[in-house]
Amino acid sequence: MKVLGKNPSGEHLKKIVESPNYKNGKFQNVEHTEVMAEVSFFQILREYINKPASVKPSSVLPTEKTDLHKLDVSSPTVIWLGHSSIYLAYKNFRMLVDPVLSGHASPFTTFGKAFEGSDVYGVKDFPELDVLLITHDHYDHLDYKTVLQLIPKTKRIITALGVGSHLRYWGIPGEMITELDWWETATLPDFGRITAAPSRHFSGRSITRAKTLWASFVLNLFDQQIYLGGDSGYGSHFKSIGEKFSRFDFAMLDCGQYGKGWPSIHMIPEETVRAATDIAAKVVLPAHWGKFVLSVHPWNEPVTRFMKAAESAAFKTITPLIGQPAAYLQPAKYSSWWNFEK
Repeated sequence: MKVLGKNPSGEHLKKIVESPNYKNGKFQNVEHTEVMAEVSFFQILREYINKPASVKPSSVLPTEKTDLHKLDVSSPTVIWLGHSSIYLAYKNFRMLVDPVLSGHASPFTTFGKAFEGSDVYGVKDFPELDVLLITHDHYDHLDYKTVLQLIPKTKRIITALGVGSHLRYWGIPGEMITELDWWETATLPDFGRITAAPSRHFSGRSITRAKTLWASFVLNLFDQQIYLGGDSGYGSHFKSIGEKFSRFDFAMLDCGQYGKGWPSIHMIPEETVRAATDIAAKVVLPAHWGKFVLSVHPWNEPVTRFMKAAESAAFKTITPLIGQPAAYLQPAKYSSWWNFEK
């Protein structure tokens, strides 16, 4: 199946083997990380099969749609597209992160279906993109159909080391692709730069894991410093990133799809608050929820717990509707739109 992609090989693999983060035939996290806890696979499978109705919204999600070609972006503006997909525009710069617009976070239409109403925007709605950023190769971040449809309006793809192997296998020209190892930086002419940083996670589009890298990214855009956390469990890397970059004007952080069977690769909401504090974020958008069922917690539990844990935090939280433009430097009130359940 083409959608599965292709892991690095040949000359591409030779470069990857030289990475300080690639050991014993695979990429490694900064600290020891078990993808799965010592919980029975069959127990996890049974819980997922018997998951409660609350894992999905009881009705169509309230959302908003705006003409992106006419959007006022004199102030840095983000549009959360649900889960970890986000559109970022500021002045003459346009960027899309981990877009999944095909309706599924899976190679199979029977799994990972998007919540009704969450796909507010389609590929045709986006203007030309300066950068398409892919944090890692999991299906809920690297969507085969979406990426191929975006190529005609995308100038450049930036991603983690090794992920370019999938992209080239799908026919995307190599000259469009920039792959970064942790702490490597790419220049964005006329705009700034982007640096790959560690996250605590794993990769793989089949049973083979860790052949491509996973990453978070630091975007220096004009006068803004932005952190795009990708998928990550809590770990020491957040403090390292905070010490290296001092402060962040805006951060989007993993805050959902956690489970007792995988405590190290996704953060529970209280850990997301700790991570935001570690990196000294000024404004935080909790992500990785609100679009797909990938765990067994209630669909709106992540944001509910996050908001409670962040009540006394030093940062400001923004919780826009899916599709709602958020100029995060501007004062604005956001509704608790997820609280419509009976």
